[in-house]
Amino acid sequence: MKRNLGYGLVVVILFACFAKAQRVGEPAPDFQATDSNGQVHKLAEYRGKFVVLEWHNNGCPYTRKHYESGNMQRLQKEWTSRGVIWLTVISSAPGQQGYVTAEQENEYLKRMNAVPTAALLDPQGGVGRLYAAKTTPHMFIINPEGILIYDGAIDSKATTEQSDIATATNYVSQALEEAKAGKPVSTPTSRPYGCSVKYAH
Repeated sequence: MKRNLGYGLVVVILFACFAKAQRVGEPAPDFQATDSNGQVHKLAEYRGKFVVLEWHNNGCPYTRKHYESGNMQRLQKEWTSRGVIWLTVISSAPGQQGYVTAEQENEYLKRMNAVPTAALLDPQGGVGRLYAAKTTPHMFIINPEGILIYDGAIDSKATTEQSDIATATNYVSQALEEAKAGKPVSTPTSRPYGCSVKYAH
C-alpha cells in the first residue's frame, strides 16, 4: 500500500512539473524588472508587439558561442529593426557565474556590440523562475496578443562549436518568420541547451 501511495505521489509531482512547463499557447506571465540603465520594464507595456526573452550568462560557453560568433547580435539587430522587442534577462545570483552589476553589463553590451532592446537584471531570479528558464541561452517568444508561442533552444545544434551555427535551424527566427506571416509556429517547443541558470539557492 505504501509503495503504491509513494508511486502515485511521484506521478502527481512529475505531472505537476510537466504541466507547469507546458505553457506555449497560454498567456505569458507578466513581470516587472529593471534594466542595466535603471529603467523599469513590464511585459504588459509591450502588448501589440512580438517579444523575445533571451536568458543570458556571459561566462557560459554556450552563451559565448552565440556572442563571440556575433550570431546573437545579428539576431538582435535583425529582429529589433523589424519591430520586435528583445529583452536579455540575467538571472545569475550574486557570487554565481554570470552575475553582473548594471555597469558591468553596459560595458559588456558595448564591447560585444550587442543591441537588445534592454538587458534586464534579475539577480533574485524572480523572472527566471516565473518562466522556468533552465539554461543560458533559453529563448521564449511572446506574440502581440500576449500569448507564449515559443519556449526552448536558440537552435537545433546543442554544442559550443561556433561552426555549427551556420548549419543549425534557428528556432527563434523560424518562429518569428512564421508567426509574423500569420502561420502556426512549426516548432513551438524544443529542449533548451546550455549552462544551468545560476539561481540564488
